[in-house]
Amino acid sequence: MEEISTTTLTIILVVLIICSGFFSSSETGMMSLNRYRLKHSAKKKIRGAILTQKLLSRPDRLIGLILIGNNFVNILAASIATIICVRVWGDAGFIINTVGLTFIVLVFAEVTPKTLAALHPEKIAFPASYVLMPLYKLCFPLVIGLSAITNTLLKLLGVKIDQENGDSLDSDELKIIVNEAGALIPKRHQKMLLSILDLEQVTVEDIMVPRNEITGINIEQPIDEIINQIKHSVHTRQPVYRDEIDNVEGFLNARQIVKLLTYDEENFTKEAILNAITPVYFIPEGTPLNTQLLNFQRKKLRIGLVVDEYGDILGLATIEDILEEIVGEFTTDFSDSSKDIQKESDGSIIIDGSATIREINRSLKWQLPTDGPKTLNGLILEYIEAIPQPGTGMRLAGYPMEILQVKSNMVKSIRVWPALYQQLAENE
Repeated sequence: MEEISTTTLTIILVVLIICSGFFSSSETGMMSLNRYRLKHSAKKKIRGAILTQKLLSRPDRLIGLILIGNNFVNILAASIATIICVRVWGDAGFIINTVGLTFIVLVFAEVTPKTLAALHPEKIAFPASYVLMPLYKLCFPLVIGLSAITNTLLKLLGVKIDQENGDSLDSDELKIIVNEAGALIPKRHQKMLLSILDLEQVTVEDIMVPRNEITGINIEQPIDEIINQIKHSVHTRQPVYRDEIDNVEGFLNARQIVKLLTYDEENFTKEAILNAITPVYFIPEGTPLNTQLLNFQRKKLRIGLVVDEYGDILGLATIEDILEEIVGEFTTDFSDSSKDIQKESDGSIIIDGSATIREINRSLKWQLPTDGPKTLNGLILEYIEAIPQPGTGMRLAGYPMEILQVKSNMVKSIRVWPALYQQLAENE
């Protein structure tokens, strides 16, 4: 070392600091990469991405390789810097070397390259992989030995060594990714994706038509009344039952209705109706919407009756109801979007007590709790813990309401003042 000139040692020191910066930036760049973007780049046959993906398949070995190189050049740089400082400043060179080299390494070999790599990981990691891969093969025995020692120590400390990548995401993490996509995904598409992710948390009871609102054909009625009902029906599919909905016989869909209407009066009989119906499909209560959507698809069906554990019918669910949970209402007219929600000229809103909480939240952009009762009537009864009287006022989940009508122990209609809610929210 004494035969090497100070100028040569200085050049070697500069090269070593550059190498240290390379290893530092490589480590940060590799670990800061978006793994999904990396997979996409690798599928596009970008060589730097392919090499980087191979290196990251064993992060313990990659970190070992980078640290071996980084520590080697840093220690060698410290030794050379000491020699240079002692030659120039004598004994004082030890102190000058310690302070000066620490500053130089921090600025030029640590903070600056790592910050750059964190901001532009792909621009650093992909080119670095061309150097790290040959170096990995060259130092393979040393890297394997170091990895084995560190993994053994971790096992002794009770840490499980899982070589599987941590790329799998749950639904909540996927929601964060979708929300942070920003301009990359249109706002409407974001809402649709989030709605799809929410399907597993919503059950058929949340979107079904309640039992008391099901419109069907009572086959026990006189035939002329049945014919009149069929002619004026607004539904394309109707359940056919005897006396009450629990005695359902099947569904009569639009195609069969058209055929029946072509019959003359003699052939348009109850037997013809019963021969035209399709079997009933029953849906167990508590079925998540994502599961039910797949069930409808597999069975080539569009409608079913929701039943409880005792076989009693709770309501009616259709594939259209599920699709509306994803894409929203199929109409832009507020009055048509929900027959249970009506705007008044004074700015108030009258809501039917049978309206579902999800329907209200979706139509009015509210945030009523959905983890309890499914309808507004149920939510009010749970809150009051009694059958209220007409004229009763309350503030439910922050929304000022007045009960307008109570019938058969049910809240039939409620008036809400959105403007008053805004004022109360601002005052709070």
